[in-house]
Amino acid sequence: MPISFKHFLSTELFKTGGRNILNSSNKEIGPQKPQLTSTFNTLIDLYGKAGRLKDAAEVFADMLKSGVAMDTITFNTMIFICGSHGNLLEAESLLNKMEEKGISPDTKTYNILLSLYANSGNTDAALCCYRRIRDVGLFPDDVTHRALLGALCSKNMVQAVETLIDEMEKSSVSVNEHSLPSIIKMYVNEGALDKANDMLQKFLMNGVPSSSICAAIMDAFAEKGHWLEAENVFYWERGVPGQRRDVIEYNVLIKAYGKGKLYDKAVSLFRGMKNHGTWPDGCTYNSLIQMLSGADLVDQARDLMVEMQGMAFKPHCQTFSAVIACYARLSQLSDAVSVYQEMLRAGVKPNEVVYGSLINGFAEYGSLEEALRYFNIMEECGLSANLVVLTSLLKSYCKVGNLEGVKAIYERMQNLEGGLDLVACNSMISLFADLGLVSEAKMAFENLREMGWADGISYVTMMFLYKDVGRIDEAIEIAEEMRLLGLLRDCVSYNKVLVCYATHGQLYECGELIHDMISKKLLPNDGTFKVLFTVLKKGGFPIEAVVQLESSLKEGKPYARQAAITALYSLVGMHDLALKSVQTFIESEVDLDSFAYNVAIYAYGSAGEINKALNTYMKMQDKHLEPDIVTQINMVGCYGKAGMVEGVKRIFTQLRGGEIKPCKSLFKAIIDGYKVCNRKDLAELVSQEMKITFNLEENNEVESKIESENGSDCD
Repeated sequence: MPISFKHFLSTELFKTGGRNILNSSNKEIGPQKPQLTSTFNTLIDLYGKAGRLKDAAEVFADMLKSGVAMDTITFNTMIFICGSHGNLLEAESLLNKMEEKGISPDTKTYNILLSLYANSGNTDAALCCYRRIRDVGLFPDDVTHRALLGALCSKNMVQAVETLIDEMEKSSVSVNEHSLPSIIKMYVNEGALDKANDMLQKFLMNGVPSSSICAAIMDAFAEKGHWLEAENVFYWERGVPGQRRDVIEYNVLIKAYGKGKLYDKAVSLFRGMKNHGTWPDGCTYNSLIQMLSGADLVDQARDLMVEMQGMAFKPHCQTFSAVIACYARLSQLSDAVSVYQEMLRAGVKPNEVVYGSLINGFAEYGSLEEALRYFNIMEECGLSANLVVLTSLLKSYCKVGNLEGVKAIYERMQNLEGGLDLVACNSMISLFADLGLVSEAKMAFENLREMGWADGISYVTMMFLYKDVGRIDEAIEIAEEMRLLGLLRDCVSYNKVLVCYATHGQLYECGELIHDMISKKLLPNDGTFKVLFTVLKKGGFPIEAVVQLESSLKEGKPYARQAAITALYSLVGMHDLALKSVQTFIESEVDLDSFAYNVAIYAYGSAGEINKALNTYMKMQDKHLEPDIVTQINMVGCYGKAGMVEGVKRIFTQLRGGEIKPCKSLFKAIIDGYKVCNRKDLAELVSQEMKITFNLEENNEVESKIESENGSDCD
């Protein structure tokens, strides 16, 4: 009768190694069931390691039926097998069964369960398991501590970790070096660098960890960009004089320098490796080349690639890809193609990322033909086009305005698993907008909005499309929706909405938006102030005052930004904000220019705080700053609101007498001042004077021009 593999393992021969020769009667009976506990344990263990849970369970059941005594090893093995296959409830029931049979669990039993709980992310159960070890009179061992520390550190449970370490120290148990990287990583993740360094110093009292542990600690720092801490670990004094650092330590420090954008230090470390007896490996070259490529230091990356191949190391596909992507990003497309061809010669198969970089590079350059050529090569190589690649092609078609090509790619993208992505949808909306296809753009936008995908780019594109075609109300609706959805997150998005409001004449909303920007700690940029000055002009702010503010901002004068924003608040009627803003500069210790005092006078006057406006005017004179045309315009406004006809009349007299240069804005301010004072007769008089003055000026300009032309003819 033939003996199967399972039967063979189930015989006493497995345990005894064939020491007992089968007699003739045994041969007739056939294979016998094992009787030794150790045989069953070994068989269960073998099935567990082979992933054959059902067979392991059958052997365990046979044990129960056969009455073979079970021991701790039996249950430990079964608990581990069940738990590691995701059957934690079964593992827990086995622990209960073990206790029912009077078999006492040992520390290893609890360690197995603790590790299973930790691996499943159930740290509470792992902690409970740890406490139970002491409750039953056992003692945790090194495996216990390592497993629990690993579980707690992975969840950044700092307090629980520190409590456990205190308990260990009270029992004169040191933290195992293999637990050290996890503890350091936890502290680094929590931003507790001081605690991480204290832990390392305490551990160093017992000696320096192994190279692999040092590398893991360095990596914990490197991942968060703490290159200096990683460097400190690298330069720890080793226990053995002249002991070389392992290549993995160099690789991690190079990574740390890369994260910190210290590319020169990374290259310098690499160049010095050999002098210290450590030779770079393929990983060193690959990491450094990819790092330099990501920093657009492509010449250094290319030189290293040549050196790498000279050392008989073959660059990874990702390394070739990084260099190609860098060249494509820098629009050095001939170099990108050269590296691609070098990749083929080296026998490294390009992937979708490589082709995607080339396609995107040519798409950005506007070379649709080349982009399509590499797209076809990619498909001929059996590589499927993903969304990134198709989006690049879509972009290429958009650049040349090829609507049919765009539609074909768009349709293909829709058929991909997962469907369209946001970039593709926005590209479609943008193309329709560029071509003036409003209804098509609106349909694409509405679809995107219904799916909840529309982002700031989608909204801005539609808002500007509506604005450009004169559908201002719809543009404003989009702008309002952007505000409500919180899609205004940077200066660029705020500026675009500001333009829309300014175009529609919604000046108060412009003031609100700028206040919202400042509240979010977003510093208005040049684009913001460009719109702001447009709003001031639209709102009737004197052109001379606008020019003065623009000039002060351009020259970088103190409080120029604050003054411009204050002027806007006052213009649109946000007086509380304007007055609060004025205080920040008018009460400062800095020597202010005329523009700042002028804005303060305007703000106080607009808010009806005439006394403060007059005091500011007097303070300006105390600082020996002569009133300029903007000052006079603002003072006329204050006099008018205060009903101070004599004040208005005094400035008009100066204007009429030639003490103040004629200015339309000042004439208009005087006319308005008289009207506010109910002196329409005087307002009419000034109006007539204005017409005479500026008609005369215009006639003089015409005469001067004619004389100039006549002079040229005579010549």
